[in-house]
Amino acid sequence: MTRYATPKLGAYVVLTALGLLASLIFARPELALIAVPFAVLLAVGLAYARQPDVRVHVELDRERVLEDDEITLELELDARDSVARLELLVEVPRGLELVSGRNPVALRLEVGEERVLDLRFRCARWGAYRLGDVHLRARDAAGLLAWEHTLDRAETVRVYPRPEQLRELVAPRETQLFTGNRVSRQKGEGLEFADLRPFAPGDRIRRINWRASARRGDLWVNEFHAERNADVIIFLDSFADARRGGTGTLDQAIRAAASLSERYLVGKDRVGLVNFGGVLNWLRPGTELQQRYRIVEALLNTEITLSYAWKEIDVLPRGTLPAKALVLALTPLLDDRAVSALLDLRARGFDLVVIEVSPLPFADPAPGRSGELAFRLWKLLREGRRAEYERAGAPVVEWQEGTPLTAILEGVSASRRHAHAHARA
Repeated sequence: MTRYATPKLGAYVVLTALGLLASLIFARPELALIAVPFAVLLAVGLAYARQPDVRVHVELDRERVLEDDEITLELELDARDSVARLELLVEVPRGLELVSGRNPVALRLEVGEERVLDLRFRCARWGAYRLGDVHLRARDAAGLLAWEHTLDRAETVRVYPRPEQLRELVAPRETQLFTGNRVSRQKGEGLEFADLRPFAPGDRIRRINWRASARRGDLWVNEFHAERNADVIIFLDSFADARRGGTGTLDQAIRAAASLSERYLVGKDRVGLVNFGGVLNWLRPGTELQQRYRIVEALLNTEITLSYAWKEIDVLPRGTLPAKALVLALTPLLDDRAVSALLDLRARGFDLVVIEVSPLPFADPAPGRSGELAFRLWKLLREGRRAEYERAGAPVVEWQEGTPLTAILEGVSASRRHAHAHARA
């Protein structure tokens, strides 16, 4: 521990020095007697003061939780010496709220005493937090000296965005070669009936359609649609963020990305992530639970980084955007670099769906007629951007805060089915 003098010790030193100085200046020895009590207290306090020995063990009950979950931090104190007054403070990062326990707390410990303190926190916002840095301050019985020490015992708690229950997902137009839960347009092993064809040598007996064979007088077999998976890329635009208070478009987009990736992975699709912003990050498509944790960990590290460099989609390495992949873009449509990159993806033939995380609830027009006019022009510019995507064949759906994501996805799926039926007609 680092030792320092308290104001009380400083006052005793000053009073003792003043008494001695006054006796010398005025040649009055009796004035020195004024400083004697303070000098005695100072000498006794310094003689008996010693640095206390207190051991602290910090333990967190869980390291991975969801938003609004609660975690408990346990502090175990083991006093090797008696401490007249021990003050303890745990650093609490923003995003965690104390719901039970005292922080800071002052207590007295006897020799050999063990004390356990429990602090319970609510995880109010997603993110990665360091929790457990403990600041200690011990004082002697006379209050003359104090010792301070900081214990770097912090553990990292990862608060994942709470996924939304999604009733329907946007179905990819194309499937891949791996087995999954999606009905492919290609014929093969599966459960979805596709067609009938004449029997050929090598066909399995169980695939013979006996009713059709009896009507036609020849053997006919059933053909099925193969069951395949699809590649889904979550495109997260992190160039800009519209915020108000403690929430913004980036928070909304990250929660949506976590929900979408979880549901597509449950359906055995391969899911990848492209974080397109001032700092570029990506994850190649993958499956299973491990990929879900990779995606969420990447989302926790997402932040807005200021950058004026123009970036093209070509900066992504090969394999990050597989052919025939469905690209779900979460963007506030605020930065021209992200707008251009998505149009480039559509021009290359990718199945693109743009979910516009609307910044309108976080923006207000400036006061005056000029402010109102500028706000209207800005909204017209955004409508022009949406029309540009529509002309390129990429549907754009506006998602405002407070609207369930599942309602937005259902609207996208319905419009895609209608467009597909109209194209066939």
